[in-house]
Amino acid sequence: MTTINVIDSHLHLFDLEQGEYYWLKPDKPPFWPDKHLIQKNFTEQELRLNKEFTLAGFVHIEAGFNNQQPWREISWLESHCQQPFRSIAGIDLTLENEAFAGVISKIKSYSSVVGVRDILDDSAVEYLSCQRVKNNLKHVADQQLIFEVQMPLIHEVSVNLLLDILKNTPNLQIIINHAGFPPTCYVSEHAQTKQQVQLNPQKIAWQHWQTSIEKLSLSKQCTIKCSGFEMINRQYQSSWQLAIINTCVECFGINRVMLASNFPLCLLSQSYQEYWQSLIDNQSFTQDELNSLCYLNAKRIYQF
Repeated sequence: MTTINVIDSHLHLFDLEQGEYYWLKPDKPPFWPDKHLIQKNFTEQELRLNKEFTLAGFVHIEAGFNNQQPWREISWLESHCQQPFRSIAGIDLTLENEAFAGVISKIKSYSSVVGVRDILDDSAVEYLSCQRVKNNLKHVADQQLIFEVQMPLIHEVSVNLLLDILKNTPNLQIIINHAGFPPTCYVSEHAQTKQQVQLNPQKIAWQHWQTSIEKLSLSKQCTIKCSGFEMINRQYQSSWQLAIINTCVECFGINRVMLASNFPLCLLSQSYQEYWQSLIDNQSFTQDELNSLCYLNAKRIYQF
């Protein structure tokens, strides 16, 4: 059996003694009943896969280590991690432009940094309408950094605002996180009458998400990661997961889609090994296509 190389393009490591991680505290949102399962330290030693896989590296996405001084998380990572990795630093897009440039300068002094993230979520319209944010995103682009976009793609207004920013900032490279949070119910390729879809709000939401995927895929500045399925539904079905991945590949093409774990949050549904095994077992991709989705695309996009 051929070994599958993996660069896990979306994961988080925690050190609760050194970092703040306000979102992980019991009295802070999100108020998940199972949040206690990830309220502990996670190191790269826990990224264990069987001999069918070779973990060739990972991309660490900011995890709220220190939102005021995001470079501290990068410093911690670079002093502790032994495996090849790239990092996406936290950033506050609403900072005054001069202060923002100062933080970017500090972050860029670390060799692993290839991009930044500020979680937009339900504030996406407010953020993407703000001129200061647009100026800061232009600075991100000018500094040749990636911007990781985390927001639901079912909202047409925020997606159109993002498309306008891409059009007006042609050197900005973005990566959609968690496939843009698709709805929990999908419209299959098989017979679905218009009336059947209209009677199901989740299927209407799926069509909005799919339209956004199609629009964003037209911009060569945009790539997408399929991960975070457990954030939408802890007991998600493989058919739903496959529908998401197939939609992304059909729109973006095999070279602009990445598969990732969202470790340790994937543990809320299954083990790290089980997650990657299920991805491989449930797909109909060729060996070359899997190599692109699991390894080559991340290697190229994140500059390993």
